[in-house]
Amino acid sequence: MRIEVNGAMREVSGPSLADALAELGWAEARVATALNGAFVPKGARAETPLTEGDRLEVLAPMQGG
Repeated sequence: MRIEVNGAMREVSGPSLADALAELGWAEARVATALNGAFVPKGARAETPLTEGDRLEVLAPMQGG
């Protein structure tokens, strides 16, 4: 299915948010996720289904000040 990831259209095959993150190389990364504008906690990613056209934002923490 095609979803938007950080503003770019990507093809993913996994049915859940956790599957998509693994497929996109973020399985072990410490990231925050939002699906269609709603925050999804790490513990809920495996149970969060994806559908065609969803908008996924993946944000990594940054250091600095």
